[in-house]
Amino acid sequence: MLDALVTMGLLDKKEEKYHCPAEVASLLSKGSPTSIMPMVMLSVGGWKRWSGLTVIIRHGKDRTRPTGLDINESEQEAFIGAMQVIASKMAPGIVAAIKPGKAKKLLDIGGGSGSYTQAFLDASPGLIATIFDLPSVINLAQRRLASAGLLDRIKLVAGDFYKDELPTGHDLALLSAIIHQNSPEQNIELYRKIFRALLPGGRLVIRDHVMSSDHTQPASGVFFAVNMLVVTSGGGTYSFDEIKSSLESAGFIKVNLIQPDQRMNGLVEGFKP
Repeated sequence: MLDALVTMGLLDKKEEKYHCPAEVASLLSKGSPTSIMPMVMLSVGGWKRWSGLTVIIRHGKDRTRPTGLDINESEQEAFIGAMQVIASKMAPGIVAAIKPGKAKKLLDIGGGSGSYTQAFLDASPGLIATIFDLPSVINLAQRRLASAGLLDRIKLVAGDFYKDELPTGHDLALLSAIIHQNSPEQNIELYRKIFRALLPGGRLVIRDHVMSSDHTQPASGVFFAVNMLVVTSGGGTYSFDEIKSSLESAGFIKVNLIQPDQRMNGLVEGFKP
């Protein structure tokens, strides 16, 4: 086993002794800021769920289960940690592509630990933000953002976007990595809530996989759709035309593809008249 890890580059071997290189140790150490432990722990639940793929393909799937991701509380914390690892690298580039401009008040729906909100605030000193997420997630966000010294510019609101209305009065809304866990009907309902939360002229930006019209590209989105098949009750990945149609059904206009998708960095915008 140790020799196999050497071959994989996770260990070094010299004179029959093994040691972990510093750059690898930083990724594997739980307390490291670059730790991949949240991603590893998230994969534990995924491994179990993927074992049911054969049954799902043969017999279909029970669509009566609760909405959203099918994860327990400990998996949820791992999920939020994993999203933070990803967002810490992606967020500055995503915000630069969005170009928040003169936006004054951001609503980050399902904002997790606040990585994207932080990137927006860093890019726009005059911007203030509201993060809306489940109570347990808001507690995680509060601890993280307090240490970053940002709570004076951020309002944390606990709620469930499947059940509750969203805080109102915003001119920019971010829906990041959410729509893939929903059915088309669930997304339209969520878009309608966001529409009501925005001021006239307000802008919604969606970050997610944005598929080709035949759903075969990008490859990462194709396989992610299979993941949604096994871990959600009705989720999947959507093409630009499908996203546009759903947004227009909810009242949005001037729907536009800001950035094509390569690794769940596709960006779609729509405006409230």
